[in-house]
Amino acid sequence: MPRPSPLDLPAHHPFGPHNLPFGLFTTAEDPGHRRLGVRHGDHVLDLAALATTSASPHAELLTAPSLNPLMAAGRGVWRAVREALLTAVTEPVHRPTVEGLLHPLDEVTLHLPFEVADYVDFFASEHHASNAGRIFRPGAEPLTPNWKHLPIAYHGRAGTVVVSGTDVVRPQGQRRPPEEAAPTFGPSARLDFEAEVGFVVGTGSRPGSPVPMADFADHVFGVCLVNDWSARDIQAWEYVPLGPFLGKSFATSVSAWVTPLDALEPARTAPPGRDVPLLPYLDDSGSEPAGYDLRLQVELNGETLSQPPFATTYWTAAQQLAHLTVNGAHLRTGDLYASGTVSGPRPDQLGCLLELTGGQGPWLQDGDEVTISAWAPGADGSHVGLGEVSGRVLPAAG
Repeated sequence: MPRPSPLDLPAHHPFGPHNLPFGLFTTAEDPGHRRLGVRHGDHVLDLAALATTSASPHAELLTAPSLNPLMAAGRGVWRAVREALLTAVTEPVHRPTVEGLLHPLDEVTLHLPFEVADYVDFFASEHHASNAGRIFRPGAEPLTPNWKHLPIAYHGRAGTVVVSGTDVVRPQGQRRPPEEAAPTFGPSARLDFEAEVGFVVGTGSRPGSPVPMADFADHVFGVCLVNDWSARDIQAWEYVPLGPFLGKSFATSVSAWVTPLDALEPARTAPPGRDVPLLPYLDDSGSEPAGYDLRLQVELNGETLSQPPFATTYWTAAQQLAHLTVNGAHLRTGDLYASGTVSGPRPDQLGCLLELTGGQGPWLQDGDEVTISAWAPGADGSHVGLGEVSGRVLPAAG
């Protein structure tokens, strides 16, 4: 009996032809050669080799050592490459060639798939913002007066964005317990995760030219999962009046796969209802549904902690992009902006330990491993897998 082909996947496999996310990998035989790949089932298709073998008109982009050249090429090229990939993995005439370019996923090393230009983290979930407000400002209004008028965000540190599987060293810094008059220095005792969704910018924009919501899909290449690790004790002492800094900048983990927006088209959904009138550049009342029905799952040491629903996120990715650029700030290829912690209305839908424990802990311990995964509904009952982002906590340096 002939061996089954790795191209023959079960119906509705989350990494079937309807998905085809992009990544960057090396093999044990050639560890110094980073090449673009596409996930198909439990294999990685060598995109660079396929482009060369098939004389692709986009071979120069697809043989680059990162996704940035492809992302910079624009939406027309993204779609042409995706259509060619779909043909390659589904039409029998290409099967012998493609099968020879597949690598088992557990035999390759995955790398950060794109060079990060800038990193911005939003605060877009009303449930998370309200829960955090109750914890940080007991007795006051949970949401600040500006929250429903604009998507709040902070600029993070692009240089500490790391790929899934990278260990995270416990940060050190100043922290001051409420009962103490002065701060002390040492390892964070309140280390937390944040389950988020990231959006990766492909084509840039001109300085001084805001990007309207309607142009979102012309600039955003795809979606990845994000864990914005947070040292809550360092954050609490430093964040007034300018916001997060050392409590966030030590590490941000992203998944190794970037899912194209086109793969998530069946998951488009309406965002939550607006109860405050929005200024014109953020008003999406007459727009196509711009939310995404992504189902996240958070595991701690293999045990499920939470299942946050991204569909409940108040500010859409298109609104976030419009606000990010409305002052004239321009986009660059490789910009990453994240949603902020994704939380839903139920106790089993909270996206960080701060919320899950009411700010009381327990917090992450050395040796703990956090894994965030997600899927989205696809066409005809299929699922679109978003891969996973995982990281293990190591003791503080020194």
